[in-house]
Amino acid sequence: MLYLVIVYYRPGELRQEVPTTQKSRPLPHNSSLSLQSHLPPPGPCTCPGGSVLLKDHIPKDQYEKVAKRRAKELQQHKARTTSVLSKLLIALPNSPLQYPIQGFTVRPLTTTPIPGLALHAEQRSSYKVSLNVSKGVLTTENLAEGVKVQGGGGTRLIMESSSLVILNDALTKVIYTSTVYHIHTGDLASFQFENHEAVFPITIKQPQLPVLHDMGTDINSHVTIATKTFLRYPQLKVLLSSIRRFYSNIEVVIADDSFEPEHITGEHIRQYFMPPAQGWFAGRNLAVSQVTTKYFLWVDDDFLFTENTKIEKLVEVMEAVPELDLLGGTVQGNQFYFSLLYEEGEEMEGGCLYRKSQRKFQSLPGYPQCFLANGVVNFFLARTDAIQRVGFDPKLQRVAHSEFFMDGLGSLLVATCDHVSIDHQPKTGKGKDNAHYARFRNPGKSDMEFKLQLHFFKNHLKCIKYG
Repeated sequence: MLYLVIVYYRPGELRQEVPTTQKSRPLPHNSSLSLQSHLPPPGPCTCPGGSVLLKDHIPKDQYEKVAKRRAKELQQHKARTTSVLSKLLIALPNSPLQYPIQGFTVRPLTTTPIPGLALHAEQRSSYKVSLNVSKGVLTTENLAEGVKVQGGGGTRLIMESSSLVILNDALTKVIYTSTVYHIHTGDLASFQFENHEAVFPITIKQPQLPVLHDMGTDINSHVTIATKTFLRYPQLKVLLSSIRRFYSNIEVVIADDSFEPEHITGEHIRQYFMPPAQGWFAGRNLAVSQVTTKYFLWVDDDFLFTENTKIEKLVEVMEAVPELDLLGGTVQGNQFYFSLLYEEGEEMEGGCLYRKSQRKFQSLPGYPQCFLANGVVNFFLARTDAIQRVGFDPKLQRVAHSEFFMDGLGSLLVATCDHVSIDHQPKTGKGKDNAHYARFRNPGKSDMEFKLQLHFFKNHLKCIKYG
């Protein structure tokens, strides 16, 4: 939901228009809404104690070139993600002007009447108002006698009448026509009367076709189970056997990058082979790309379904709170979750990120056992299309979990519940196969260095702390 504050000011006064990226979803919260001013632009952020300074992990002979490339990419990112609609507008009191403050949306290259325009002024011999826009033109139609119009068909429109009633009737017939094609941008309209001026936003947006999922009649049409396997066929078979104890017909998608692929047979099982050792996130991308149901349940290949693994309970919460994108459970009693505290910081240095374990936000309405968070454990139910939009970075092969939730911060609404759980198979830690697996499973120093370098560039971070 977009919250808009409209500016009203007098000519000669300073307009303070500041970018803001505040977003909100319609869920109850414990603190009242406040508008944060970013004047002047954000300065350097403060790295929490114990943070890793990421620039120290960029080779010194490459740092200057890397920093320049990062700065260029940041400007392109801002060009794609900011618009005039994100400017902070402050409304001053006692304006005689009436205008739309929120929700006026037009389609690109179309004609739309501007709703709610009116003047409330004391008696005068003449009333004169003007409107200005920049990404469209202003026209009127079917005006009554007694009103003069100048500039119709351009970006500025002036209307004057000796009758306030006639003028207000004419204002109801002002039409805005977008002259810019863009799928989502905006215009700021200036509305003036004497020494009063107000600015209101016009959203220019191409409507999206809805993409709906037929939920069908049972859990099998609601959810697909997805997993990634590598050198662990015995554990995978135990997982599949446990799934079939409780869900005999549910679809299971397996992404497999083992060196010596073994075909897994059975009804409602789809196994997709990859080149060997492509890694954790590449496998997730492949598995999720093949899901056709509204939701998927992510499980590791060495998990174990029990009588407490009630997928239906997770679906119930997701359907009751449709803003949710991802809902985690517990693994053998471990309800791991975390919050991500992020400051954008200064453009050249970058932002500061603190992953704070076991920190959650408010509970979900009607589900006191579920809380909002920024990241959860590897057992979760997710909205398929939402996760596909964020994706899993295939550059991360072995050091990857929190990184997905970092990429989804601000895009995915995440929660955790303690009333649905799954077990973990016992770890043997013995045998040639386990030793082979461990060589790939456990990250080396080079993997950690690569991840830190990736955070520096891709996420535009100065520092990061895991706590």
